[in-house]
Amino acid sequence: MIGIKSIASYVPAQGLDNYAQGAKFAKDEEFILGKIGSAFLPRKADEQETSDLCVEAANVLFASNPQLSRDAIDALIVVTQNGDEEGLPHTAAIVQHKLGLPTHVAAFDISLGCSGYVYGIYALKGFMEAAGLKNGLLITADPYSKIVDPEDRNTTMLFGDAATATWMGEDAAWTLGKAKFGTDGAGAPHLKVSDGVFFMNGRQVFNFALLKVPAHLHELLGESSLQPGDIDAFCIHQGSAAIVDAVARRFEDDPSKFIKDMLETGNTVSSSIPLLLEKHVLGSDFKRVALSGFGVGLSWGSAIIQRAGQ
Repeated sequence: MIGIKSIASYVPAQGLDNYAQGAKFAKDEEFILGKIGSAFLPRKADEQETSDLCVEAANVLFASNPQLSRDAIDALIVVTQNGDEEGLPHTAAIVQHKLGLPTHVAAFDISLGCSGYVYGIYALKGFMEAAGLKNGLLITADPYSKIVDPEDRNTTMLFGDAATATWMGEDAAWTLGKAKFGTDGAGAPHLKVSDGVFFMNGRQVFNFALLKVPAHLHELLGESSLQPGDIDAFCIHQGSAAIVDAVARRFEDDPSKFIKDMLETGNTVSSSIPLLLEKHVLGSDFKRVALSGFGVGLSWGSAIIQRAGQ
């Protein structure tokens, strides 16, 4: 059974001081930490492309797992909506070449944002099991710095650049349980790019998350014959401190189980959930964790992962 074996990440060291940005827009520390949740927003270098961020994260993964050779990779998925140049060719092909992966690898992109990691792990698992593949990489990289207007107070204080690489294969420490997904294209105008610039209707996105995510998680638990107490931690997309806090309160169980960690990263889009897993879950004593990603589309996906043998 294919599951999650290891996760590594790359977060650029350079970036933006959100306090300085806050002063520019007359936002105080209480707003920056309480609503936004991020004091620092990492930014890729001007010369770095999305594929370069992918390669950085993957190289950390290989260095951390010397038993995994590049020649052993059978499949590569890159989750991004901001690929190299103008999106053709697909970023995964560029990453395959830069990483020196074998040419027999299946490599393709998934064009999803904040829900992309949950979709991605299930897409890769299903693809690998259907084709009899052994080792796959799921890489997330969505540098919104390429599309955010630095003068737009609704977006420039939220997003940070980062990339993650997840090794999926057999005999994994974490297995994938039940998942649920959803799409409502009627909400597409609330998160979109026009003429190369990102637009977000923050109030509508907040309302969407608050109404959809807690209910979706309860549905997932019910269909899995689980109670909230059976879940050790909830790793949901780190859209903002306000969104994570509001979803945790609306869930009405134990808000402290909802992990919040975006102070030095900001909203990293498809990378936010794997960043939480890498830092807070893989090395923990947790046995069962719920995930939920939500955003552009509008789209959402929730899932339960558990330690092998549970």
